[in-house]
Amino acid sequence: MASERWPFPMPTALSTSNTATHQGPAPRTAPETAIVVNVSDITDNPLPYAERLEHRDGDSIDLVVIHCTELPDLETAREYGERIMYPESATGNSGHFYIGRSGRIEQWVPLNRVAHHVRGYNERSVGIELVNRGRHPEWFDSRCQVMTEPYPLAQLNSLIGLVLLLKHELPGLTRISGHENLDRSLVAATDKPELLVYRKKDPGPLFPWKELLPVVGLEMLTP
Repeated sequence: MASERWPFPMPTALSTSNTATHQGPAPRTAPETAIVVNVSDITDNPLPYAERLEHRDGDSIDLVVIHCTELPDLETAREYGERIMYPESATGNSGHFYIGRSGRIEQWVPLNRVAHHVRGYNERSVGIELVNRGRHPEWFDSRCQVMTEPYPLAQLNSLIGLVLLLKHELPGLTRISGHENLDRSLVAATDKPELLVYRKKDPGPLFPWKELLPVVGLEMLTP
């Protein structure tokens, strides 16, 4: 079944029991039962400017980029996502999908549109944002660079199911990365401008890459 928000043919469900390759003891983030994400489980919540974003073909997508919002909740992330940052196109910055702490998944941008979520990789990637405080509200304070909020199991399970669903339907999807790997730019610290801090640190050191990668079966991209 195809739709404007998800314009490529979709299966009714996808289970990790058919695709996971992890051997040995289950990782701490692995579900006890198969993860199934249906298209109907994803809440369609398009941004007001979604249809103004650049169009693309599904065959051009080979990368999933994992972010965290570095904001307190989904409502605040929505406020930021709706802000117009590019007057020439009347669009802003956002991921394609947002996953709340409870595991709820929302789609804000159709896959056939280029979302602005990571410098230099937007045209080829799908952006997935996990609600997490990160360094909020002192993102660039040199004294506040440690990210302390863990990622809940429900959120991680929904992420795994979503990535497997994307992998099933996008034939070119072979790679995955974190925002922090792809944007290594530095900015002046707000408390001490003579110091430099990373502009992006998400999803951060508490994200369980070691457990996730064997389950989703994608290659880590680290330029």
